[in-house]
Amino acid sequence: MRVNRGNGNRTLMNAKRHWELYLLVLLPVLYLIVFKYVPMVGVQIAFKDFNVIKGIWGSPWVGFKHFENFFHSPNFWLLIKNTIGISLYSLIAGFPVPILLALALNEVRTGFFKRSVQMITYAPHFISTVVMVSIIVLILTPHVGIVDRLFTFLGLPTTNFLGVPEYFKSIYVWSGVWQELGYASIIYIAALAGVDPSLYEAARMDGASRLKKIIHIDLPALVPITIIMLILSLGSVMGVGFEKIYLMQNPLNASSSEVISTYVYKVGLVGANFSFSAAVGLFNSMINLVLLLSVNFIARRVSQTSLW
Repeated sequence: MRVNRGNGNRTLMNAKRHWELYLLVLLPVLYLIVFKYVPMVGVQIAFKDFNVIKGIWGSPWVGFKHFENFFHSPNFWLLIKNTIGISLYSLIAGFPVPILLALALNEVRTGFFKRSVQMITYAPHFISTVVMVSIIVLILTPHVGIVDRLFTFLGLPTTNFLGVPEYFKSIYVWSGVWQELGYASIIYIAALAGVDPSLYEAARMDGASRLKKIIHIDLPALVPITIIMLILSLGSVMGVGFEKIYLMQNPLNASSSEVISTYVYKVGLVGANFSFSAAVGLFNSMINLVLLLSVNFIARRVSQTSLW
């Protein structure tokens, strides 16, 4: 029996020729294995009554007990509603804005003005979450915040915005849009930079206006990357960030700010109910996985553009 070693030898030769690239990839791969795949062993505590003394392997199996407890919890629908509501609000409000900024900057011909706008819009991305929440609190705090002073100057009644549940989602979402606007537009600006200049020349010779250039040249160029980003965004609908929400949370707005990630932290780490919190986190991850697969499947069928 003859063994075809051509492909193996070819792969080995490519590895020797491009060893620097393989070495560069080695650390990220090791990171994924050590911090993403190895911890998956601990997921089994979601199906056990985990006991710190007995350990993961010694704790008894209880099946779907913790999942059932979560589904029958009085907080279940509140958590689902808040998590999906904040995620969809963030997606609807934040997804188109970077595209609009990229289209606007692509039309700017003044180099200094363009660079200035990019720097101003990129800068908030590098503000840490703690500092960002501190800024929000200082702006909206009654009696000392800028908004409160403005309302007082105009003779309007003061409001504790962070204490009103109805305002929480808007404060969270629009502060996030402001912070990530410039950085999120980078990938769209890069896509527009790859458009063939001859298309613009042809459109100019045909007398096309700027609006028509955007509609017939820029937007079609952005469709593939927009679909990919939309798939990734919809695939993480249940993955609302923990840090910012937890820092903005208080007893007055808890009815609108309590999401799955903060609930897992309070129940799992603070309450030391590790099995229950693991079950809730696993449920959250499975929903994200199903959404990602579904949206990717629909995108591949509709537009022929997908992640895989």
